[in-house]
Order: sequence, then C-alpha cells, then structure tokens
Amino acid sequence: MVVNHGIPDQLRDEMLEAFKTLFDLSDDEKRPYVGGHVLDPIRIGTGFNSKIDIGKCWRHYAKIFVHPEFHSVPKPLNFRNISQEYSKCSRAIGLELLKAIWEGLGIDESHVKAALKLDSAFQILVANLYPPYPNSGTTFGFLPHSDHGLVTLLYQNGVDGLQIKHKDRWMYVKPAPNSILVNTGDHLEVLSNGKYKSVLHRAVLNSEVARMSVVTAIGPALDAIVEPIPDLVNGDSPAVFRGMKYRDYLEQQQSNSLVEKGALNLVRL
Repeated sequence: MVVNHGIPDQLRDEMLEAFKTLFDLSDDEKRPYVGGHVLDPIRIGTGFNSKIDIGKCWRHYAKIFVHPEFHSVPKPLNFRNISQEYSKCSRAIGLELLKAIWEGLGIDESHVKAALKLDSAFQILVANLYPPYPNSGTTFGFLPHSDHGLVTLLYQNGVDGLQIKHKDRWMYVKPAPNSILVNTGDHLEVLSNGKYKSVLHRAVLNSEVARMSVVTAIGPALDAIVEPIPDLVNGDSPAVFRGMKYRDYLEQQQSNSLVEKGALNLVRL
C-alpha cells in the first residue's frame, strides 16, 4: 500500500542526503561498524549479509537501531538530529497504520499491544544504496525476500527498482511523489494467522544511475513471543504458525542466506 506521509519534505530530503554522506565517508571512518553481529545496533556493509552473501547483491547498506533505544553514528555531524526526528515521524505513521490493521482484523488494540509489547517496539532505520550496474539484467540489488517485523515504510530517491511479486508475476512499484510505500512483514502474517501476507519483493538495478532508499522497519519488542492472536484461531481457522521470540527469528533470518519467504518455515506448523 502507498500512503501520503507525515514526514516533512525537507526532513525526508535531509535524511536521504545524510545517508549519502555516510556512505561517502572513508573506509577508516566506517570500519568500526563493518562486519558485526546482526544484532549490533549499527552496521554498515554490502550485499545482504557481508559474511555469507558476498557478490550476490549489488548493494551497500547502513542499519541503525533507533527504538526503544536510539543509536546514531557520529558523522555526518547532523545525522543524529535528522535521524532522530525522521524515526519519530515514521514510527508514528507505522503505529497508526497498525491501529487500523487491528481494527480491520476485529481484535482488541490493547490486547495485541500488550502481547507485542509495542511500547518497546523494535525499530530499525535502514538505507540502501544500489550503484549503477553495467549489465543490470544479470545481477540483483536485493534478492527476493520478505521483511521481518510488522510493517516497513520505504522512501526512495525517485529511481525505479523495487518490484513485488503478485500472482506469480514481478511488477514494478512506482510510488507517487511525496509518498511512502508500506510493506507488510512476516510477523504480521504470523500474528494474523495468515490473513495478512508478508510481501515478497526484490530490488533490480539501473545501468546508469544509483538508486537509494530509506526504510523504517517496525516490529514487536525483541523479547516478545509472536504467535497467532487467539481470537483469529478456531476450528475453521486452525493455527498455522507457532510462537517464537522475535529476537530469535530476526537473528536466524538475518544470519542466513535469503530464500524468498523461507524464514517463515521457522515458525510454520
């Protein structure tokens, strides 16, 4: 789904520019954040996972945990203020969307909020940089995958490259100007017992210009056990997923090669 965003245009542009400056820092300046564990609060790398997927994805990334504890890099100097405000605005959008989803599912907001410990919702701020690639039809910027968590909000720099799979066909997604693309994640599929599906998507490359995207992923608290909401499980709709701590799922998915929506097999009954 695409929504008109509640992030001021200037802040959105400043966030893109701040990440661009971060990517342009010297290797020495970025080295403290390279090659870490998937649960390190700040990571900079290439591909999907720099340790296991070398050469499979033509992508540079920066991943920063921003809630419930806020983290930031020291350079560029304005990064902290920009990313903190951007994260606050995007989290408000994500949580408001989730309220509408709970209502649509007919479940009590207070119950699901407590079960997922959403006051301590895990939020990660991610930037993706896909440099131009001469033979763009042979290599992906990002392999087909679904996202962990509940919802992700994506803003891009106007260069097309995002595709979603719909009815066995890959289709370009071209968000309207000044809008944010919202993807549903694996844990919304688990929570809703399959009524919502996480979105299978990929990034293709451009042979002439770089594409950048800024992504906000919002999930349950890391120590929350995510399982189908009891109100959505009955004789006609038995549980299709088992419960699993969000932290464990995230670590397993992010530590292994991407196989489309294969990570859901960790919790599928």
